[in-house]
Amino acid sequence: MRIGIGLRMYYAAVTIVLVILFSIPFLWMISASFKTQVEILSSDKWLAFGAEFKNYLMVFKEYDFITFIRNSFVVGTASTLASLALGLPAAYAVAKYRMGLFSLTVLVAKILPGITYLVPWYILFNELHLIDTFAALILSHIVIGLPFIMWVMIPFFESFPAEVEESAWMDGCSKMRTFAMIVLPVSVPGIVTSSLLSFIFSWNNFMFSLILSGEKTKPLPLAVYNFISGTSIEWGALMAAACIITLPVLLLSLVMQKYIVSGLSAGAVKG
Repeated sequence: MRIGIGLRMYYAAVTIVLVILFSIPFLWMISASFKTQVEILSSDKWLAFGAEFKNYLMVFKEYDFITFIRNSFVVGTASTLASLALGLPAAYAVAKYRMGLFSLTVLVAKILPGITYLVPWYILFNELHLIDTFAALILSHIVIGLPFIMWVMIPFFESFPAEVEESAWMDGCSKMRTFAMIVLPVSVPGIVTSSLLSFIFSWNNFMFSLILSGEKTKPLPLAVYNFISGTSIEWGALMAAACIITLPVLLLSLVMQKYIVSGLSAGAVKG
């Protein structure tokens, strides 16, 4: 279907407006990370970039940010890998064996607000003496990240041709081997997309970390509290910390852009 020039111009104008709207807070954050406290609070230097790197130096010298970054990577990577190990076979089972009740249960777990889990998790992990351990954070992130993976992958597995699987079985390939060697390689865009969504959720999670982490396992989102006190806020250092938190996710999204677009669009069409 051909699109008229008027409609194209309308789409282009809407896209430009949305890009500007979404870019302004991000640009302000980057700009503020290079300014002094006075420049940040001055309205006439709103988007002016200074050359002050002391905010970034303060983040790494005065606060143990390397440890916070390591903690976030450990929790995000471990919870994503565990969610993939559980979610891919579960999504395949739901897609191929029409397990509607099970998929509905997973959907409910996905749409429930995260705060619903906080009190039970805190009581459970406290009884198990797991507060301020990576195990508590990883397990809590799995429960929320797993539905992301399942609901992205179910449409992929539903659309996989049954004839291909049956041919593999007739050639003597077991169902597990067919899943691992034939189905999964074809589903790479969906796996990458769902993995990235799960990792970003874990990387940005604040609420569970606030309750379940401690000094040994504090991740990046909690580290921003170091720059907020009862009497003042270190805006420059806070914005520098926000840039550091954003950078890994931004780089991952840019590197995986091809897979994300194809994964989301394939899931939307096939679903």
